[in-house]
Amino acid sequence: MALIVSTLDAEKAEDIVQIDLRGKTAVADHMVVCSGRSTRQVSALAEKLSERLKDRLGRSARAEGKGQGDWVLLDAGDVVVHIFRPEVREFYQLEKMWQDGSPAPATRPG
Repeated sequence: MALIVSTLDAEKAEDIVQIDLRGKTAVADHMVVCSGRSTRQVSALAEKLSERLKDRLGRSARAEGKGQGDWVLLDAGDVVVHIFRPEVREFYQLEKMWQDGSPAPATRPG
Protein backbone atom coordinates (compact mmCIF):
# COMPACT_ATOMS: atom_id res chain seq x y z
CA MET A 1 0.00 0.00 0.00
CA ALA A 2 2.77 2.46 0.92
CA LEU A 3 4.50 1.93 -2.43
CA ILE A 4 1.28 2.65 -4.31
CA VAL A 5 0.45 5.82 -2.37
CA SER A 6 4.02 7.15 -2.45
CA THR A 7 4.29 6.55 -6.21
CA LEU A 8 0.98 8.28 -6.93
CA ASP A 9 1.96 11.18 -4.67
CA ALA A 10 5.40 11.54 -6.29
CA GLU A 11 3.79 11.57 -9.73
CA LYS A 12 1.39 14.37 -8.70
CA ALA A 13 -1.85 12.41 -8.48
CA GLU A 14 -4.55 14.49 -6.80
CA ASP A 15 -7.01 13.71 -3.99
CA ILE A 16 -5.56 10.31 -3.12
CA VAL A 17 -7.96 8.32 -0.94
CA GLN A 18 -7.52 4.83 0.45
CA ILE A 19 -10.47 2.67 1.44
CA ASP A 20 -10.23 -0.38 3.68
CA LEU A 21 -12.31 -3.15 2.11
CA ARG A 22 -11.36 -5.98 4.47
CA GLY A 23 -14.46 -7.91 5.44
CA LYS A 24 -16.56 -6.03 2.86
CA THR A 25 -15.63 -7.81 -0.39
CA ALA A 26 -13.47 -10.66 -1.62
CA VAL A 27 -12.22 -8.58 -4.56
CA ALA A 28 -9.46 -6.78 -2.63
CA ASP A 29 -8.39 -5.73 0.85
CA HIS A 30 -7.89 -2.07 -0.08
CA MET A 31 -8.92 0.39 -2.75
CA VAL A 32 -7.00 3.51 -3.72
CA VAL A 33 -8.80 6.25 -5.65
CA CYS A 34 -7.06 9.28 -7.12
CA SER A 35 -7.32 11.80 -9.94
CA GLY A 36 -5.15 13.03 -12.78
CA ARG A 37 -5.78 16.41 -14.39
CA SER A 38 -5.98 15.07 -17.97
CA THR A 39 -6.31 11.85 -19.93
CA ARG A 40 -2.58 12.02 -20.55
CA GLN A 41 -1.78 12.28 -16.84
CA VAL A 42 -4.22 9.49 -15.94
CA SER A 43 -2.51 7.17 -18.43
CA ALA A 44 0.96 8.26 -17.28
CA LEU A 45 0.09 7.66 -13.60
CA ALA A 46 -1.12 4.15 -14.44
CA GLU A 47 1.98 3.40 -16.49
CA LYS A 48 4.38 4.67 -13.83
CA LEU A 49 2.60 2.79 -11.05
CA SER A 50 2.60 -0.43 -13.11
CA GLU A 51 6.34 -0.07 -13.74
CA ARG A 52 7.10 0.64 -10.08
CA LEU A 53 5.11 -2.39 -8.88
CA LYS A 54 6.89 -4.63 -11.37
CA ASP A 55 10.35 -3.24 -10.48
CA ARG A 56 9.90 -3.31 -6.70
CA LEU A 57 7.61 -6.28 -6.15
CA GLY A 58 8.24 -8.36 -9.25
CA ARG A 59 4.57 -8.54 -10.16
CA SER A 60 2.60 -6.96 -12.94
CA ALA A 61 -0.64 -5.14 -12.22
CA ARG A 62 -3.45 -5.85 -14.64
CA ALA A 63 -4.76 -2.65 -16.20
CA GLU A 64 -8.06 -1.73 -17.82
CA GLY A 65 -8.82 1.56 -19.58
CA LYS A 66 -5.29 2.84 -20.28
CA GLY A 67 -6.15 3.51 -23.91
CA GLN A 68 -8.97 5.94 -23.09
CA GLY A 69 -7.37 7.68 -20.11
CA ASP A 70 -10.65 8.69 -18.44
CA TRP A 71 -10.60 5.92 -15.82
CA VAL A 72 -7.85 3.37 -15.40
CA LEU A 73 -8.26 0.39 -13.09
CA LEU A 74 -5.12 -1.35 -11.86
CA ASP A 75 -5.47 -4.69 -10.12
CA ALA A 76 -2.43 -5.07 -7.88
CA GLY A 77 -3.67 -8.16 -6.07
CA ASP A 78 -4.86 -7.17 -2.62
CA VAL A 79 -5.08 -3.50 -3.68
CA VAL A 80 -7.26 -2.15 -6.50
CA VAL A 81 -6.32 1.30 -7.81
CA HIS A 82 -8.74 3.60 -9.64
CA ILE A 83 -7.21 6.59 -11.45
CA PHE A 84 -9.77 9.05 -12.81
CA ARG A 85 -10.09 12.35 -14.58
CA PRO A 86 -11.89 14.59 -12.03
CA GLU A 87 -15.16 14.74 -14.01
CA VAL A 88 -15.32 10.97 -14.36
CA ARG A 89 -14.51 10.48 -10.69
CA GLU A 90 -17.32 12.84 -9.71
CA PHE A 91 -19.74 10.99 -11.99
CA TYR A 92 -19.03 7.50 -10.58
CA GLN A 93 -18.47 8.55 -6.94
CA LEU A 94 -16.76 5.33 -5.87
CA GLU A 95 -15.89 6.81 -2.48
CA LYS A 96 -19.59 7.24 -1.69
CA MET A 97 -20.39 3.74 -2.89
CA TRP A 98 -17.83 2.30 -0.46
CA GLN A 99 -18.47 4.85 2.32
CA ASP A 100 -18.96 2.09 4.87
CA GLY A 101 -15.55 0.82 3.79
CA SER A 102 -13.92 3.65 5.76
CA PRO A 103 -12.64 6.10 3.13
CA ALA A 104 -9.77 8.23 4.39
CA PRO A 105 -7.17 10.50 2.87
CA ALA A 106 -4.15 8.40 2.00
CA THR A 107 -1.35 8.44 4.54
CA ARG A 108 1.83 9.42 2.80
CA PRO A 109 4.95 7.68 4.09
CA GLY A 110 7.67 9.76 5.65
